[in-house]
Amino acid sequence: MHRALLLPALLALLVSLAGCASSGGSRIANAEDTVDVIARVQDSTADLLANTRGLAPDQPVVVATFVNVDDLHESSTFGRTLAELFASSLTRAGIDILEVRMRQSLFIEDRTGELMLSRDIRRLSASHNAQAILVGTYGRGRTTAYVNVRLVRTSDNRVLGAASTAIPLDRNTRAMLPAQW
Repeated sequence: MHRALLLPALLALLVSLAGCASSGGSRIANAEDTVDVIARVQDSTADLLANTRGLAPDQPVVVATFVNVDDLHESSTFGRTLAELFASSLTRAGIDILEVRMRQSLFIEDRTGELMLSRDIRRLSASHNAQAILVGTYGRGRTTAYVNVRLVRTSDNRVLGAASTAIPLDRNTRAMLPAQW
């Protein structure tokens, strides 16, 4: 009788363990747990625009590559993808986004992206006639990447709006981050 109960219990345990992988002791989501990063970015964009003041609808905005909060000169596939997703979401919301990668006057580092340093903001404003720059950072948590985004006015470096979101680290998001994450 015990064998009849033991077999179903063992099968249930094996099935429950098969859905999880391990990475340094923390659970990584399986395919059914895939995070909808696009939806999170769209929600964050809506939050950003809802609390933004002073953005002129007829002047362009430049989107910079999102950078690692621990090293502002470092980005990743994750940071470049976030910039692309926010640019798409802002465009869909009616914001005039200036595609700077088609211009020669912006510093673009191979495998890093368009990095905006504070000293470059005034130069960028003049050369691209951009009213603001969307800048963002991402920081590492144990199972979550924390993303912060700001619209910064180029004429005086004032923050016009800001938003934050948390993106769980599943297999897809981890694949876009550096190996040490």
